[in-house]
Amino acid sequence: MLRDFLFLILAVLFFGVWLVSWLLFHVAGGLVHLLLVIGIIALVIHFVRRFSA
Repeated sequence: MLRDFLFLILAVLFFGVWLVSWLLFHVAGGLVHLLLVIGIIALVIHFVRRFSA
């Protein structure tokens, strides 16, 4: 059951870390946005795996 939601949990985690990093460490620049990209990829993988099964 947890395996089905693994990528969703990762996406939420990366979005949360990205948001906190962006708000607190705005000087970090583009590297912080890498977390957003990874979160989006994890979310897409979650939905693709869920609907293909």
